[in-house]
Amino acid sequence: MKTTGARARFLLGALLLLGAVAGCQTTGGASSAAAQSGKTSVGKTGTIGVEVGEPSSFRSMVPAAELEKQAGREYQALIREAKQKGALATGTASGKRVAAIAQRIILFAPRFNEEAKNWKWEVHLIADKTVNAFCMPGGKIAFYTGLVDGLKLSDDEIAIVMGHEAAHALREHARSQIGKNQATSLGVGLLGKVVGGGKYEKVFEMGGNLLSLKFSRNDESEADMVGLDLAARAGFDPRAGVTLWKKMDAASGGGASLSWLSTHPSSSSRIQEIEATLPRVLPLYEAAEKPAAKKKG
Repeated sequence: MKTTGARARFLLGALLLLGAVAGCQTTGGASSAAAQSGKTSVGKTGTIGVEVGEPSSFRSMVPAAELEKQAGREYQALIREAKQKGALATGTASGKRVAAIAQRIILFAPRFNEEAKNWKWEVHLIADKTVNAFCMPGGKIAFYTGLVDGLKLSDDEIAIVMGHEAAHALREHARSQIGKNQATSLGVGLLGKVVGGGKYEKVFEMGGNLLSLKFSRNDESEADMVGLDLAARAGFDPRAGVTLWKKMDAASGGGASLSWLSTHPSSSSRIQEIEATLPRVLPLYEAAEKPAAKKKG
């Protein structure tokens, strides 16, 4: 009787878990999607700055410390490879420019994640024609010259990309996405083992490459909005979000190697969402201390 009861309880738990995952993936409507993902809230009319909800509950399945360790290992391997190829451009004028912009934005990172004060932030520029940039969990940032120089980005536009990528790390989108992936496989695996009478032993496992993760549309929207807030507070014009995406669209039509768009897909509504958020972040920009000198694209 004990064994039968235990199996029944496990089976019920597995079914509930699968139902929760399916609900998060298929539930429609802006308000329900926002609740599941911690998407930026609309806020009251006249609200200054971007407000965010609670991060996805799926992140609790993934130990933050372990994820940051994996991110650190992948990041250091990438930097070592760049050094070996003579492609590390961190010390160049463009590299120093990217680093200076990052330092301004990092000052405001704890607003969206208090743990960011304890992260060992790193910023590097890699000489490669690929149009790409990222910020891994724990504050590991890399930009590529194909993005900075190839698209002739202004400081404001670099700051928009920087804020967007930092937002993914600050809002722990990778942790949530991996948790969601694990929940799906966990539920299926648990259900199969219980039905088959086996003993469930699987625990958290990371797997995969963090740079290959693709975030949800809600995550991307949240990163856009939080990124605008961070850039504006750091003294960079958030209106550059519009010019940035116009450059991205133009480059994608020109056959450029846009790795960034493979994980940050463009959409017709993206610029509209940015424009709708501008009234809330422009006052931050107007009140912020501006960089001594900003380079135009």
